[in-house]
Formats: sequence, structure tokens, C-alpha cells
Amino acid sequence: MRIFFMALLFSLTSFTTYNVTDKKEILTEVEFARLTDHVSEIKTFTTSNRGYNSKIAFLVDMKIKSGKNRFFVYDLENNKILDQGLVAHGSGSETGIKGDILQFSNTPNSNCSSLGRYSIEKSYNGVFGKAFRLNGLDETNSNAMKRAIVLHRYKEVPDEEKEYYIINSHGCPMVSDVFFKRLEKYIESSNSKIMLNVYY
Repeated sequence: MRIFFMALLFSLTSFTTYNVTDKKEILTEVEFARLTDHVSEIKTFTTSNRGYNSKIAFLVDMKIKSGKNRFFVYDLENNKILDQGLVAHGSGSETGIKGDILQFSNTPNSNCSSLGRYSIEKSYNGVFGKAFRLNGLDETNSNAMKRAIVLHRYKEVPDEEKEYYIINSHGCPMVSDVFFKRLEKYIESSNSKIMLNVYY
């Protein structure tokens, strides 16, 4: 019994170590407003769809530069960001237009990121090791399974924010090994599907 409580304490500590509660230190007011809008959409969806986690959600703001934290773990009950990290976007999303303008596509072989809501599905072992399949829930990302768009790690993605752009993916939300391990804990401790919302 003592071992069980020690393990439970360690598990809870691993989640709270990265808690971030002051949104002003993380996001600009405009970025926070965008986040809030999409959090509201997720809350509405999870309320009417019981198979989805109504406590935790993942959100990615593609308007934020790739060298900055833009993947957020959000506490839907207490309305706060629990964790954050870097995430790559697809090489096909690059336009070369000043102002960091990106493009998005649901087309196979486009190498673009796709916007929209995803459900995080079961894990599998692939080229990058353990990864989580993503099921696109909107018309903008309905080909996610067909395109093999998954949440995975990659060693070239930095753990900390950078002043430069990070490496691109083939369309997948690709994170560092360290951040992936933290996300993995949230996913595998959930009894229902966690939603991922990628927006711009």
C-alpha cells in the first residue's frame, strides 16, 4: 500500500512540475484570445460527446513562430495552461511570404499541416518510435488517417524555445522527446479521448 501511494505521489508531481498558470507570461493578449475561442469550442464539443475528455485538451496555435512554445496542454476545468512546448509544422505549409504566413492542406502528399480538431487515438511503434494516431474530425483534416498524420517525437526538435525556426515535419505535429514523454503521460492516464485543436 505504501508503494502505491508513493507511486501516486510521484505521478502527480510529474504533472504539476510543469504547471504554468500565468497566461500573461506565456501568450500575448491576441494569442490568449485565440486560445480562449478554441477552448470554448472544445468545451462545447466534449459536453455533447461523452467519449471525449472534458478535463484536458491539447491546442496548437500555428500563428506563433515554430521556435516559440505553441503547443499547449489546457486544463478545461480550471481554465489554465498546464504545460507548453515546441511543435513543428509541415514543410509544405511554408510559403516563403514575409510575415511568416503559412498555408494548410488536407491533400495527401502535400506535406502540409492541416487545421482542425483531432481525436488522439491509440499508440503504435513506427519510424520515430512510439507515436499516437490522429483522427481528423473536420473537413479540413478528414484525411489525417489516410495521410498518416500522427503525434510523434523527433530528436532534432529542441526542448527549449529558440530565436530561430525549428525543423519541419511532413505534416505531423512533431515534438521533442522530452515534451512527448510529458504529453504521453496525459494521454495514457486518460480514460477517454483527448482532443487536439490545431488553429491559425
